Amino acid sequence: MAGIAWFRQEIVRRSCLSSDTNETILKDAFGQHGEIIEAAKVICDHVSGESKGYGFVQFTSEDEACLALKEMDGQLLDGQKIRVAYAQKG
Repeated sequence: MAGIAWFRQEIVRRSCLSSDTNETILKDAFGQHGEIIEAAKVICDHVSGESKGYGFVQFTSEDEACLALKEMDGQLLDGQKIRVAYAQKG
């Protein structure tokens, strides 16, 4: 399963994001839970340009990231159930 994970205040998606989920949708969904630093990022294949089914969101504080993790894990986004976790460096 792909999804979202977090590193410090950063979230990485590890579940299957819908192929329709773009960075604006990701930012709007997670932005309800705190202030996002920079843009949300959906990871895409460099050849086809299609989503790989995960992305990253970084918040201004660890508290906001924690709240978003609790509120968004297991929720539907663009018709797909997502998993949210802290990103692992490496």
